[in-house]
Amino acid sequence: QVQLVESGGGLVQAGGSLRLSCAASRSGFSTDTMGWYRQAPGKQRELVATIATGGTTNYADSVKGRFTISKDNAKNTIYLQMNSLKPDDTAVYYCYVRGTDYSRAVPTAMNYWGQGTQVTVSS
Repeated sequence: QVQLVESGGGLVQAGGSLRLSCAASRSGFSTDTMGWYRQAPGKQRELVATIATGGTTNYADSVKGRFTISKDNAKNTIYLQMNSLKPDDTAVYYCYVRGTDYSRAVPTAMNYWGQGTQVTVSS
């Protein structure tokens, strides 16, 4: 079982910065990848950035050079530093974790999502 708690969303002017956090509580779960997705009104959920256990990162082209994903293994927390924000970045941002749940009778690959945090960028 994994629970994800996100924080750090809010309202910011274009050009500003925000930092999102996602704390994971887990039991019997081995993490492969954590990351952030976002969903704007009327649009599909899209990948923003991911970070693998070994530290490899992946970013959507639209955020490269502006967003940075990082993690604190001791705190089981990932962060998304968002700089030079644009109105197009307005969305609900969801934390995501993928891994293997060893608490089940058979180890099972699982994905978990946080509840989402709103980011609004005004022009």
